[in-house]
Amino acid sequence: MLWPFRKRKNVLAWKGLLTKHRFIMAEAQFRTPKGTHDILPDDHTYMTYLKKAVRHRCRQAGFKRIETPIFEKKDIFERTIGEHTDIVEKELFLVKSHHNKNDDDDDFALRPEFTASICRSYIEHGMQQLPQPVELYAIGPCFRHDRPQKGRYRQFNQFSLEVIGLSDPSLDAQLIHMLNKIFEDVRIRDRLTMQINNVGTAENREEYTSALKDFFIGKERNLPELDRKRLKTNPLRLLDSKEEDTQILLKSAPTLDQFIGEESKEYHNILLEFLDELGAEYVQNPNLVRGLDYYNQTVFEYWDIETKGKNAVGGGGRYDPLMEMLGGQPTPGLGFAGGMERIIWQMKQAGVQAPNKDHVDVFVAQLGPDAKKMCLALISELRDKGVHTLGALGEASLKSQMRLADKIKARYSLILGQMEVKEGVIILRDMEAGKQKKIPFDKAVPEIIKLLGPDKLDTYTLRDHMGE
Repeated sequence: MLWPFRKRKNVLAWKGLLTKHRFIMAEAQFRTPKGTHDILPDDHTYMTYLKKAVRHRCRQAGFKRIETPIFEKKDIFERTIGEHTDIVEKELFLVKSHHNKNDDDDDFALRPEFTASICRSYIEHGMQQLPQPVELYAIGPCFRHDRPQKGRYRQFNQFSLEVIGLSDPSLDAQLIHMLNKIFEDVRIRDRLTMQINNVGTAENREEYTSALKDFFIGKERNLPELDRKRLKTNPLRLLDSKEEDTQILLKSAPTLDQFIGEESKEYHNILLEFLDELGAEYVQNPNLVRGLDYYNQTVFEYWDIETKGKNAVGGGGRYDPLMEMLGGQPTPGLGFAGGMERIIWQMKQAGVQAPNKDHVDVFVAQLGPDAKKMCLALISELRDKGVHTLGALGEASLKSQMRLADKIKARYSLILGQMEVKEGVIILRDMEAGKQKKIPFDKAVPEIIKLLGPDKLDTYTLRDHMGE
């Protein structure tokens, strides 16, 4: 029977309003802030894989994990990274509390990197009393108000390795070798080139900075606007400028190695000998300085071979002056920070397939209230035995349940209906072969374990790792 025209017209009008409303609601949905991203399950397999590779190599080398607050007093970063660096001037996320508006004590910033925080912790907790060097690593989010681009975010994940308490070129070589192993583990080392340089002491850099400023007198107008500013605030940043005009001028400028003392040169040469002994590949780059004020002696970065310095996955070096910048005793230090999203992007470009342990071994399907009760206990037992199990315990049809089992790529399915309950059996279906058979219900768990094999069982428990 057809509705009267008016009624049909009203219904169509309501449908139009609802459609419009849904559109408006869709437009009003919250999205991730600019420069951030959700790490979805498929990408999380890469993140987990990389974290495990880092943890594995750190444990081998005796590193201990540390966690520091996501925010610190902003002075920490101003003192160590440098007031006139891009990170501090442009990229710090400041944190202000509304609860203590008149209290200067809440002048914080989200951490843009780990090193300054870890060194603060080293001083605060008296780690200088521990056997030296103290080897620490951290994994977690950092924040910089950077221009979002491929593999570069405003909230990003970083792993940081720190060796504090001793200064010796063999430690520099060991850290670089360890990083090479991590990049080999995630199968991207052949996509990277390791650039290395020695920037000398703080006094060497001061002398060179003065010479660089003198060289550019009368040439400032030939520099791009950003580099003119760098010339005033942090001239060393001109060395890694990507501007063609700047690079042309630098070809006739004094070079850093002209100002480096013999002691620094000897340190660098010994380091290179150690790297050669370890079979580590490197490229000496006299223009590599890194942008942070706390570096001295060794600096190094891992660059994408194709894009060179435009797509670095991480870098580090020696930071012997940093502890004094934070008010501590003179203490040598060495570290590296790697951008995990950038590394994962390299892994994907290389076609690396991260192992996925979130697979489903068994899907349990059921029909009827009695079957549901029995399957609930069956699912629990399978999981306790280390079998990755998913069960559909709703009211969906068997056809719908099996369609789901196929979508999630379950290796086997166990099917229990009212008839099987009465007979005391369950249907075991091989999803790949498309074959099935009935087995006694109480034999289902042993049969699944037999088919999977003991090496496929996920039997991790706290007792395994904490003792009885």
